[in-house]
Amino acid sequence: MMKRVRLRHVLAAASLLVMPLALADAGDAGLSLRYRAEFVNEDGFDKDALASTVLMRLNYETQRWNAWHGFVEFDYVAEVGSDNFNSAAGTSSARRSVYPVVADPNGADLNQVYVQRGLGAGGVLRVGRQRILLDNQRFVGGVGWRQNEQTYDALSVAYPFNESFEGYYAYVNNVNRVFGNDVDAGDNKSNSHLLEGRWKTAPGTLLVHAYLLDNDDVAVFSTQTVGLAWKGKSRVGGKAVDYRARYARQDDRASNPNSYSADYWRLDGGLDISAVRLELGVEILGAGDDSGGAFGTPLATLYAFNGWTDRFLSTPADGLEDRFVSVAGKVGKVGWLVVGHDFTSDRGSVDYGRELGVSFSTKLGAKDEYSVLLRGATFNGKSGFADATKAWLMVSRKVR
Repeated sequence: MMKRVRLRHVLAAASLLVMPLALADAGDAGLSLRYRAEFVNEDGFDKDALASTVLMRLNYETQRWNAWHGFVEFDYVAEVGSDNFNSAAGTSSARRSVYPVVADPNGADLNQVYVQRGLGAGGVLRVGRQRILLDNQRFVGGVGWRQNEQTYDALSVAYPFNESFEGYYAYVNNVNRVFGNDVDAGDNKSNSHLLEGRWKTAPGTLLVHAYLLDNDDVAVFSTQTVGLAWKGKSRVGGKAVDYRARYARQDDRASNPNSYSADYWRLDGGLDISAVRLELGVEILGAGDDSGGAFGTPLATLYAFNGWTDRFLSTPADGLEDRFVSVAGKVGKVGWLVVGHDFTSDRGSVDYGRELGVSFSTKLGAKDEYSVLLRGATFNGKSGFADATKAWLMVSRKVR
């Protein structure tokens, strides 16, 4: 589990971060709070889970000095009221094994700490523990939905060579996963390279990438994923349509015990019809060849893809095809969203099941300082996949 600390230690650490503001007019401090209640009913467990947790995030950014500046961010996750859930990976006691997983262990974490230098023309060199969010986070992301974020010990460079082309490179030495650094699953030693090139043109944007992962602790996460993505807009019947297409090829790399190749495809688009937005698409994570393995996304922000009930955090051996549709709109200050998924295998067209999710969000307070989210989803499993129902209430506020 994340390193447990007493509240006074948390406050002491927080005061050390904020103290420079009290001593001099320098730097910038930030504080945000996020409360979430998460309910899970899942076949195969004797009891339902109810996780009630709050995240306190405190950060401090120094002033610039010769194009350099520093940043430090401290997180603390606390259980408030109910701890009837399994936070996974050995982060909670054995008595919680009767509950489904809610991967929000309590404790303290140094979320980010880095130094950064501006390179001119908008370029940035960053060294240290940092957030890395590439493209739509399908392959590399921060898992920001969970209370303890995924960050990276890395050296990264982003540089816009001209108005139409930007390049990105990162060398990743360690992946700090959502389970914290006091359990083996929380730290993945890495010798990985992330490369992207992005061209902006009048019709749209082309992205090419190569993610070369070498994970010393989880060998099956060692993969080479090379691909490209296109994002554009056009008009159909007088209406503006935006669309996205993506393809990638993945092979085993380094010490991965599986020798395989697998393909990834995604095509989706959306259009606004009056005050309602309609989106639909298909995503395929291919099955590997007979030697084993399937297309995997070990660094992704997985909650954003393949349903909110998290039935497919790892790709089944026969791959995954996800056909999805969503409808969204707004009534006054309340935004609403309905999402449906139909899941089958890539190889053999086996029916895995269907999911339906509904979400409502709004802002509250005199200055809209509170963000409120109410969300629910239910998965009807087939072919051995367990039924599951989840619900969330989340309230967040950026204090400063």
